[in-house]
Amino acid sequence: MPILDQALINRKIKINQQGRHFIKGNSITPPFPEKMEKILFGMGCFWGAERKFWELDDVYTTGVGYSGGYTFNPSYQEVCTGITGHAEVVLVVFDSNIISYQDLLKVFWESHDPTQGMRQGNDVGTQYRSAIYTYNGRQNQAAEESKSIYENTLKQAGFRAISTEIKSAPKFYYAEPYHQQYLAKNPDGYCGVGGTGVLFPS
Repeated sequence: MPILDQALINRKIKINQQGRHFIKGNSITPPFPEKMEKILFGMGCFWGAERKFWELDDVYTTGVGYSGGYTFNPSYQEVCTGITGHAEVVLVVFDSNIISYQDLLKVFWESHDPTQGMRQGNDVGTQYRSAIYTYNGRQNQAAEESKSIYENTLKQAGFRAISTEIKSAPKFYYAEPYHQQYLAKNPDGYCGVGGTGVLFPS
C-alpha cells in the first residue's frame, strides 16, 4: 500500500454518476428507500464481483467504485496506477428483512480467494485486494466472525491465512458510467473473479 505522502493529488471534480441499474431498474445512487442498508465488498476486478450480487434477486441495487484509499474523486486510470490506495469495490444496497447480511457474506467469501493479498489470480495490484467496508458495528462484528469461520475452513483445505481488510467504510467514489453493470452490457467481457471451491459452512 502507498502512504499518504505518495498518493496522487486530489481531483476537485467528481465523476458524474447517476441513472438506474441496467438489470434491476433501481437507482444506483442515493437516496435509497428507508430501511435499506449498504455494504462495500472488494473481491478483485469489480466487473465480475458486481455480477455476483446483482444476480441475487433480493438485492435492491449495486454499483461499482473505489474506496479505501487517499485520492479524492479518482479515475479508473488513476486507481490502476496503484498509488491512490483505493480498492475496486462493489456497493451492495439491501433490505436485511428480505435478504440477510449473512447471505451476502457467504457470496463474498465463496466468490473469490481471500488469501491472495494484493491480487486476484492474474490481476495484481493494491486495487485488487480483498476487503469488507462496513457501515455499522453490527456489520463489522458479523464480518469478523465470518472471517474467522471461513479462515478455519480454508486452513483445513490447505489454504493460507485470510488477508481480507475489514474496517468501517471509508469514502466511496462511484466509478465511471461504463463500468456500472459492465458484464450485463458486455456479456463476453473479462471476468477474473473466481472462488477457492471451498464452501462457507452453513
